[in-house]
Amino acid sequence: MTNYPLNIETRPEVEGFFDEATNTISYIVKDPNSNACAIVDSVMDFDQAAGRITFEHADMLIARVRERGLTLDWIIETHVHADHLSAAPYIQERLGGRVGIGANILVVQETFGKIFNEGTEFQRDGSQFDRLFNDGDTYKLGSMTCFAMHTPGHTPACMTHVMGDAAFVGDTLFMPDGGSARADFPGGDAGTLYDSIQRVLALPDSVRLFMCHDYGPNGRDISWETTVADEKAHNIHVGAGKTREAFVAMREARDATLGMPKLILPSLQVNMRGGEVPTDADGRQMLKLPVNAL
Repeated sequence: MTNYPLNIETRPEVEGFFDEATNTISYIVKDPNSNACAIVDSVMDFDQAAGRITFEHADMLIARVRERGLTLDWIIETHVHADHLSAAPYIQERLGGRVGIGANILVVQETFGKIFNEGTEFQRDGSQFDRLFNDGDTYKLGSMTCFAMHTPGHTPACMTHVMGDAAFVGDTLFMPDGGSARADFPGGDAGTLYDSIQRVLALPDSVRLFMCHDYGPNGRDISWETTVADEKAHNIHVGAGKTREAFVAMREARDATLGMPKLILPSLQVNMRGGEVPTDADGRQMLKLPVNAL
């Protein structure tokens, strides 16, 4: 890991916020030496049956940032989520900050631009975001130098963001008893996911890992923080030296049994636009429902 500017002596304050409707954890990450903070993987509330958007979860994050007197520098998306809608523009309008995602968002936009039959007005150049991260790119959060690791496999644009001794892994890993994310979405690949997980697990053992999702396997309480050492030793899919071949066989067999996430169609349309809801020719917010496309 010598190519990355690791600084595990710096310990940012991390506060997690669990969204029960989507089993998503959003984070406020504070630089320990200033009032600068980042929000990672925010959630916009969506009632699909009613076609109604609200912002209770985002408002909770906003209120907490204001209550603590923090300055929002970054709104980070670890990837284009398929199970919840991002609240990035809503938060940015109220708190400022820059919205960042992996540079392979262009691949996602091209792939799903076709699936959703988007016209030429849909820009496929990542311009909906303020910063596109490539592997090893750095950025400042207050006094901290943070960096992004490209960790594809779940999606082409997945990034792990390392801030001091804290790494935000998106859907690349789950808690040790949860294993790993699926790899059967367009652009996903189980072998690539295994390789990405190994890159995360090559971080120092003491690095704290923060999950984007948790489902409380076997009825345990929801949890979202672990360490590299714990994942290496105990992760049910990749821990204790499990081979790439075994992982790929397991992952592909398991993925073949999984249904699509219930919010995948609205989520992709919104999230590939940086959290903006698409509109029709009259400016009304409108989502598409492609048939037999996934």
